[in-house]
Amino acid sequence: MSYPSPARRPKPAVDAARIGGGIKLLVALVGLMWVSEIVDTALNGALDRYGIVARDPEGLVGIVTAPFLHLGFGHLISNTLPLVTLGALIAISGAVRLLSVTAIVTVIGGVGTWLISPPNTITIGASGVVFGYAAYLVARGVFNRRIGQVLIGVVVVLVWGSALLGGLLPQDGISWQGHLFGAVAGVLAAWFLTDDRRQVS
Repeated sequence: MSYPSPARRPKPAVDAARIGGGIKLLVALVGLMWVSEIVDTALNGALDRYGIVARDPEGLVGIVTAPFLHLGFGHLISNTLPLVTLGALIAISGAVRLLSVTAIVTVIGGVGTWLISPPNTITIGASGVVFGYAAYLVARGVFNRRIGQVLIGVVVVLVWGSALLGGLLPQDGISWQGHLFGAVAGVLAAWFLTDDRRQVS
């Protein structure tokens, strides 16, 4: 009986360790959101002041903290489902990729929100990250020129497209600014993290 030598054995089609790391990070991020909301509820919403306060230097801290804060459990639940679904599609590529996309979306999306939101407003919630994840998944296949990733992007548009477009329309109590800049940041993340750029660097 013959079999390939260890050096020539094909690599597994799916890297279980890499996927596991990505999923664990996603669970940790979502878990932190839920723990934060439990604590915030116990404190009668005292943590919400740490959201993004538009054009207030003290509100810059909200760029990092805002995605983990929500206006009640209903708000959190509405963000959790798309965040987990879209985040899992990114987590398949590993914890480093998920962390990179999340960091780019959070920072760029947060800065944009801080710059153009109405004065004296506080923005909280992970919906900007959701828009960033969705935009990343749609743009990734275009930049990488991979048919499988393009198909995933098409599915994202078909399933979430109308809701995402609706989130860009100005509405009372809804941060379309956060949604818009989250989406822009997602496209930038897809461009910055393209396979071609990673090979050159």
